Amino acid sequence: MDAKTPRERYRAQVRTEIKQRAWEQIATAGASALSLNAIAKQMGMSGPALYRYFDGRDELITELVRDAYRSLADTFRTAAESGADLPALAHTLRAWALRDPQRYFLIYGTPVPGYEAPDDTTAISSEIMATLLDTAAALPPGGPATPFDAHLAAHRAWAGDHDAPPETLHRALMFWTRLHGALSLELSGHFTGMGIDPAQLYAAEVDAMAGPGHASDAHASAEGRGDGAGGS
Repeated sequence: MDAKTPRERYRAQVRTEIKQRAWEQIATAGASALSLNAIAKQMGMSGPALYRYFDGRDELITELVRDAYRSLADTFRTAAESGADLPALAHTLRAWALRDPQRYFLIYGTPVPGYEAPDDTTAISSEIMATLLDTAAALPPGGPATPFDAHLAAHRAWAGDHDAPPETLHRALMFWTRLHGALSLELSGHFTGMGIDPAQLYAAEVDAMAGPGHASDAHASAEGRGDGAGGS
């Protein structure tokens, strides 16, 4: 049963519409050009009336950032609970990003000038990393320790309270950085005109990092999806 009053439900509906309009603006002009006054005009409201729902641009951006991180955290958790291994989680990341590139870029693209996200958004993003680390830990041990493993042993604040050994930190970070590199290039359209399928390139990156015994599953996932965003 919904315990909210009619006023509270109306307020929630208006806030949701404001966020939808904000995403439309971001898709057209980018987050740095977000304008509450323009949103108010679209909705037939005065600027001051809209500020009854959000204190300003930064609060609105924060809500969008929270929503984006929460969406990916929930998507990762659902995949992991369904038995996804690290390659499958990598393809889950790409599918999530392709569904809404602007949502992806808001949290993993160029920072919005003059905006600083509050600490609670970091807490949500840490859930994403925790799922990644849990999944990376399930893979069999790799090769010998590297100098970077030793570096990570002393620089693990980004991993939060996770007790993963340096080798797992290395593997998770390698996946995270390389896949975001491929995704950012794809979603920015940098593969357009090259005549390659971004899905196959992404799968090849996953194959290379996953190692023997995982490559065929990862590549089959990409072939079955066939949803390149900037390819042939």
